[in-house]
Order: sequence, then C-alpha cells, then structure tokens
Amino acid sequence: MTIFRSLAEVPAAFGPSVVTIGNFDGVHVGHRRIMRRVLEIARARKLAAAVLTFDPHPARVLAPDRAPKLIMTVARRLQSIESEGIDAVMALPFSLDFAKLTPEEFVNQVLLGALHTRVIVVGEDFRFGHKQAGNVETLRALGGQGGFEVETIGTIERCRERVSSSTVRRLLGEGRVSRACRELGAPFALEGDVVSGQGIGSKQTVPTLNLATPNEILPKNGVYVTRTRDLDSGRRWRSITNVGYRPTFDGAALTIETFLLDPLGDAAPRRIEVSFLAFIRDERKFESPAALKSQILRDVGVALRLHRRLEKLRVG
Repeated sequence: MTIFRSLAEVPAAFGPSVVTIGNFDGVHVGHRRIMRRVLEIARARKLAAAVLTFDPHPARVLAPDRAPKLIMTVARRLQSIESEGIDAVMALPFSLDFAKLTPEEFVNQVLLGALHTRVIVVGEDFRFGHKQAGNVETLRALGGQGGFEVETIGTIERCRERVSSSTVRRLLGEGRVSRACRELGAPFALEGDVVSGQGIGSKQTVPTLNLATPNEILPKNGVYVTRTRDLDSGRRWRSITNVGYRPTFDGAALTIETFLLDPLGDAAPRRIEVSFLAFIRDERKFESPAALKSQILRDVGVALRLHRRLEKLRVG
C-alpha cells in the first residue's frame, strides 16, 4: 500500500480512483464495510482503491479541548487499512488553513486535482468543507460537475446501537472489551516496548511483562484475558493482563502487566502486542501479596478455560 502524506506527494499519474474519506479511528466494522465496497468498485472498474484520512485528528486542531482520545495510533490505523486491500492512503495533514477550504475547493484540489476521483463512497452523514458546510447532496452536485459518482453506505447497528468510534471508546472505558472486539471486527490491542518493572511480581506474586504503549486509550482498570504477540519474531502466547495501579503494593503509576500462560521459550520479547479478549474482574487491593497471588492463580484458571473455548471455535 502506498502512503501519501501531502497533496504534493501524489504523482500526477495517480488514479483514476475510488475514494472514501474519514478519520477511521479504530477501523471498526462500519469503516471496513465502506473500504470493502471501495475495493469492490475499484476492482470491477480497474481503478485505484484509495482512502483519505487525516493526521492529526481534525478535532485536535479545531476543538482541542473536546478532541477524543484515539483508539489507535496512526501507524496501526494505516496497518488496519492496508489489511483491507486498499491500494493507497493519503494521510493528509490537517491544519487551520486546510479547514478553511470550501466544499468546492476541497473537491477541486483534493478529490479531482490529486486523487482523480471517479467514485466516492461515504457514510450517509458525511460532512466536509469549511464549518462542515458540505453534505452528501453537496458532494453529488459537485460530482455532477466534476465527473465523479457518489455512493453512500448506511450505518451498522449492533444491540440496537450504531457502530461508531465513540461507542468503541465508551465500551473500552467500561471494560467491555468482548463487545468492543465485535464492534471493531478484531480484538482491541495495545502495543509497545517491554520495560523493566519494580521486580515485585517476580519476587512476591508472578513474573510479568510490563508494557509501555503510545496508545491514548486504555481499557478500564482491571484484569483481562489476553493474547500476547512478539512484534519482532511473531511468537504468540495465551496470557492475562492487569491494567491499573497495583493497589496491593500502593502503586502510584498506572501499569500494564501481562502474565504469559504458555512457556516463554527463547529470550524475552523486546516489543509486544497485547490483544484484549474478555474482562475477568476489577482491580482491587488484597490484604497480602500471598492473597493476591492466590487470586491471580484463580484468574489463570478462568483465562485458560476461555482460551480453550476460543480455540475450539476457531478450529470449528
């Protein structure tokens, strides 16, 4: 997948293309549905399948006090978009000057001038241009003038609620990672470097891998059934993970500690990805490290049973 980070980087020979536009934070099932339609049209008409997204998130520029924490890093968002088979992504820098473009200027400079758009696929509530002055009808009128078609995709609902990035953020804040997985179409995951802890686990409870992540959103504090992957070698382990402050040891800093349920094998990983599958319990303070260790072993039993059920479903 080719990544353009400015209009100037797009070669004059690029396209013609089928394009969708959005922030795509989380790349949830609604986003994936739109991208698959883009790909379907592109392959049928022998056009390039393209995604236009923004970095930073427009709210960071226009209303920083109200800007949401992002579900994914930009790098992970691009990886998820690539996994859908998209040919090219324009990760356009969003600025106050860009925000001032009228709908007509946006279409002429970006959709027609850079991406040579023939078809655009967007959600029914799509808005664009200065102060969101443009909507789907505006886009259709401009398409009639510029020679591109507009196709809209309806929203997806689960449990009578619209699938959205905002919904995913709320679910993660409530610890409902299983439901968040269904909304995302994949497990919510954190990735980053393995860092040194204070050595408490290896001495008093169980040894863990301590994760330092650039992710802005973390799931609610608590204990989770997880899967852990070595980002360098691809090794995988069943695991359980605690997100929180280690209240039994009067911890002051938030930590993400993962206990592997399978043998480590070779050297400890330097960088890992932790995928959250199910919530086990809230984090709480125990009367002693021994009591905490006993609870962790019970948590391990719960996690192993769930992992076995998931493995049977995958085999089936």
